[in-house]
Amino acid sequence: MANDYGSHRDQRDQRPAGKRFRTNAPAPAPRPAANAPRPRAAAPRSARGTAPRPQRVQAPSQARAHGRSGGVHPAYAQAAAKRSKLPVIFGVLIAIAVVAVAAVFVFPRVFGGSGEAIEAGQPVNVVIPEGATGDVIAQTLVENHVVEDAGEYYAAVKKLGAEMQLKPGEYRFETLQDPISVVKQLVVGPNVEGVKLTVPEGKTVAQTARIVEGVYGIPADDFIAQAKASNYVADFAFLSEAADDSLEGYLFPKTYTFQGTPTADQIIRAMLGQFQLDVLDALDFNAGLASIKARFGVELTAYQLLDLASIVEREGLHAEQRSHVASVFLNRLAGKGDFAGRPYLQSDATLMYVTGGEVTANDIQTIDSPYNSYKNAGLPPTPICSPSAEAISATLNPTDSNDLYFFITQDEEFFSETYDDHQKSWE
Repeated sequence: MANDYGSHRDQRDQRPAGKRFRTNAPAPAPRPAANAPRPRAAAPRSARGTAPRPQRVQAPSQARAHGRSGGVHPAYAQAAAKRSKLPVIFGVLIAIAVVAVAAVFVFPRVFGGSGEAIEAGQPVNVVIPEGATGDVIAQTLVENHVVEDAGEYYAAVKKLGAEMQLKPGEYRFETLQDPISVVKQLVVGPNVEGVKLTVPEGKTVAQTARIVEGVYGIPADDFIAQAKASNYVADFAFLSEAADDSLEGYLFPKTYTFQGTPTADQIIRAMLGQFQLDVLDALDFNAGLASIKARFGVELTAYQLLDLASIVEREGLHAEQRSHVASVFLNRLAGKGDFAGRPYLQSDATLMYVTGGEVTANDIQTIDSPYNSYKNAGLPPTPICSPSAEAISATLNPTDSNDLYFFITQDEEFFSETYDDHQKSWE
């Protein structure tokens, strides 16, 4: 802080030294201080040590007669002295009140205390927001009495080198917990589980919406309205291939946990992010598509592979079986054997996407839909469900076979190259 005393010193020091010290006149006798006591005659020796006699108070006229025309009567002086002490007393009382208020409301927030008697070991839930700074985390922990002093929390973070490892989410701690154990838990991650959302494989967007509604109460129609590829293509580039603005096939089946009640948007983003991680980042699409083209003569895009995998998901029951089913559909798309010149998938599963249930012979003949793979060659316009990573992997790695037919139940499976052999398998 700059020193502001110089101006006062300057006023004194600017006086010329000659005028200050030059004089030949004898020094004047020192003047008594204004408040110096007047000399009094010594009390008689016999009176020393006893209580002083009360002073005699003169009347104003007497004071003037004794030459005190410029003085104040002692009675008045005593009253003025009493009055002059009142502002000081009030000032002291106000200062004490300010300190008391600060002790109760300010000091605890600054230094980490609460001003309350907090019992240690009481359970308390704390939510660390996404993107919270270190100061926000420290404040949250102190306000909830998880740690007593923010400084101890910072010291623990530094000691563990955990500055960049703290995870958001909901935690259960105890009051006045050891700061080291608190930071270790923040590094491990949330220890309070939210409400789980389990979406099985093979579900459509509409079916997923009903599951979400049952768990979180989000209306199915609202979820379906939000589940448009155009709403997310800017953040998930793989959706650029999606047909009909549909997220069909992309809402990855898995168990998700959300804190509180999520929005439809948050759920969809989580599922699309999981598709990126568990499918596109985990499986080698380029190698698989190149192999399919070399072996079957069928050229597919990543989206068409997903489309085919959704059918394989609904037709097969396990990984090995699904790889074999994938080879049957690829042989049909290639126009082999009985399907020469007519690459029809002839899958009940695609038509079930329209009927929502069992498909009859009449449905096959009468339903005019691009999802009727008995009447339309090639793949349906979109996937028919969200396939599992297992089904997608099986489709990327189909079995080597010339089979064109299959018959599968819970207990049996039959694959055939000809229709005659196929008929024998289920007769």
